[in-house]
Order: sequence, then structure tokens, then C-alpha cells
Amino acid sequence: VYAKGALFGLTAVSIWAGWIVVARLGLRTSLAPEDITAIRFAVAGLILLPYLLRHGLAVDRLGWSGVVLLAIGGGAPIVLLANVGLTFAPAAHAGALFPGAMPLLVALIAVPVLGETFSPLRRVGLVLILAGVVGLLLAAGLTVGTRQTAGDAMFLGAALLWAVYTICLRKAAISGLHAAAIAAVASLVVYLPIYAVLHGDRLLGAPLGDVALQALVQGVLTAVVSLVLYGRAVEILGASSGAAFAAICPVLTALFGIALLDEMPTQAEWVTIATISSGVYLVTGGPLPRWRRGR
Repeated sequence: VYAKGALFGLTAVSIWAGWIVVARLGLRTSLAPEDITAIRFAVAGLILLPYLLRHGLAVDRLGWSGVVLLAIGGGAPIVLLANVGLTFAPAAHAGALFPGAMPLLVALIAVPVLGETFSPLRRVGLVLILAGVVGLLLAAGLTVGTRQTAGDAMFLGAALLWAVYTICLRKAAISGLHAAAIAAVASLVVYLPIYAVLHGDRLLGAPLGDVALQALVQGVLTAVVSLVLYGRAVEILGASSGAAFAAICPVLTALFGIALLDEMPTQAEWVTIATISSGVYLVTGGPLPRWRRGR
């Protein structure tokens, strides 16, 4: 049973790491950040539209302000921000500073908004994430105004938007797939017309293979399949054990970046990525060896 749950969790996290690398790959070929964002939500919005029509906007639980925050934090604005960041900084930085830093930002918001408290072990995890983020910025040569620092700042901004999205989802107690449907369809309705007016003919000249790859990875695998797989992992393993698989996302992103983009992190960057992953594992309540629990 554990092997089945672990397979679901690992596959979901691999997709999360993969969309970052595939987006960076698309930006190296013929696509711009706004093109990839449009492809993602054209596909995901159409796929999830029937689901949203059945379940509605959940305004009774979210309020209209919550619907807007979900649309921003899980829709076109966050993806566009991350994609622009990928034009400035490598995929490994995106993996560490976007999904990697997100648990820290969720915690900072959850304490005053949801009244959450954290065990000493999870506090250690938060400190490790913070140390890893600062270390990564320093290892990259933190200089305000450089292209890489601008990209890193965008990844942290995307992590903040995703943290707000997560808090809204928790507070309203709706499923991840329902929240994703709200964000995807809102982006389909709002972002796609704006994109069509400003850049509508650009995708017509893009290679079909580039567009198809982004449609598959961004619109189908990331926006739909990964959420279903992650939900199954949590269902089989429990919330803490299922969520702990997110800890390997920064490492997987770096490894995929090496294989597909030839972007090799420095030794110092590897240390900070491992520090962030360790912190994420502790914050998400990953299972510990029995001897540690006994203490």
C-alpha cells in the first residue's frame, strides 16, 4: 500500500518539478512567458470547465474576495510571474525559491490568519528553509538589480501568491481540484481574451511541437493530473506523509535542469537546495525514524 501511495506522490512531485524545466526549455526556443501562460490555461481551463460547472465557484465559503485571490494565486498571474522569472534565473532557483520557499510563507500567513501553531520540529524546518533561501541568494551573488536577482525575486513573489492561494483553500475547506478549477477557468475567461488582443497571432507562427509540449506538461499534467495523483497519495498515506514528498521538488528540479537544460548548480547552490528540501520535509510533517520519535 505504501509503495502505491509513494508512487502517486513521487509522480505528482516529478510533474511539479518538470513544468518548471519545460517552461524554461520553451523560453529558450520560440515561446515567450505570456505564450506559455496562455497555452496552460487554454488547455486546463477547458478541461476543468465541466468540473467547475458542476461544483460552482464556492462563493458561500470563499466570498468574492476569496475567489479573486484563488484566481490570482493559482491562475495566470502567478504562472506568468514565474515564467518571467525563468527568463532571468535558472530552473534550479525556481524549484528552490518557488515550491521550496512556499511552506515558510504559508506558515507566516497561517499563524495570524488561521491561528496555527507549530511544533518545535516544524519550527526547525522553517528556520532551515529561511537559511536555505538566504544562502541561495548569497551563493548566487546577491546584487540588487542583476538579472538573476530579479528572477529570484519573481520566484519568491510567486511563492507568496501560492501561499495566499493555499491559505484561502484551507480556510474555505475546498478540495485542491475545485480550487484549481476556479483558478484555471477564471484565467481562461479573463487572461485569454487579453492575450488574444495583444499577442493573438504569435502562437500561429510557433512550432507545433513546442506548443504541444507545453499544452501536455502545463495544461494536462501539471494543472490536472498532478493534483489527482497528489490527492491519491494523501488519501493512501495520510496528509503529513503525502505532503512530505514536496520536499524533493527542489532537488528534482535541479536534476531535471541538468538533464534537459545543461544547467549545473554550483556546490554552494546544491547545499542550499538540500537545506531547503530538508526544511520542507520537516515543515510538512514528514515521517521520522522510530528512534527519533521515541526521544
